[in-house]
Amino acid sequence: MKSKTFVQVWRWGLLITLIVLWEAGSRTGFIDPFFFSSPTQIFRTAVVKWQSGQLPGDIAYTASSTLLGFILGTITGSVLGLMFWFSRPIAMVAEPWLIVLNALPKLALAPVLVILTGIGFTSKVILAFLMTVVVAAMSAYGGVQTVDPALQTLLVSLGATRFQTFCRLVVPSAMPSIITGLRVNIALAMAGSIVGEFIASDRGLGRMIVYAGTIFDLPLVWVGVTVLSIVSVVMYAGVVLLERILLRAT
Repeated sequence: MKSKTFVQVWRWGLLITLIVLWEAGSRTGFIDPFFFSSPTQIFRTAVVKWQSGQLPGDIAYTASSTLLGFILGTITGSVLGLMFWFSRPIAMVAEPWLIVLNALPKLALAPVLVILTGIGFTSKVILAFLMTVVVAAMSAYGGVQTVDPALQTLLVSLGATRFQTFCRLVVPSAMPSIITGLRVNIALAMAGSIVGEFIASDRGLGRMIVYAGTIFDLPLVWVGVTVLSIVSVVMYAGVVLLERILLRAT
């Protein structure tokens, strides 16, 4: 308990210290307030944007596209990876393709996807989906490969069908690998959504940052970056909580 308190005190202490030094540096001219703004100026700008209703709408837009792409990509990829257990030859054929797709710079395809699907919500979800589906598939397939063959043989000898073996042994055995990939996927999903907004969008935190940069409204740029960081931390915390729930269930 004391160690947890110690860690929390240091975490918040470092954050507060950074904010205080940032503010002091901006006021004294040690750092250029034009480029780096200041915490108070960023806060005032954020309040104005929140009261106008723009900031809540942008947060909801980015968070929705990220979460939807994350959920669809994780479920689709996990199911695909688990299905490889039913056919070893198919899995061996598909494995190099998964590696290639994982290495493919999918964000480089963002302009093409935006042209195909438009600048709306759909293109952001597709980008978030593409960023997560391959990682989820590889995580699930990696978990399938860890299944103990002796346990499979034991279940078959006890009369278990192939589907029963899959449900009672393969899925629980692969679940830790799938869960581990969740933390990576939530960050990838947000990256895909934000890049889509950078390229072309009429809403979202990414659009806010790009628009603010074009008009040299640097405090608004920092508002977008700060809020995006907060949203990322909240989503990451939600994934950690989901991991704990799934681990207890398995």
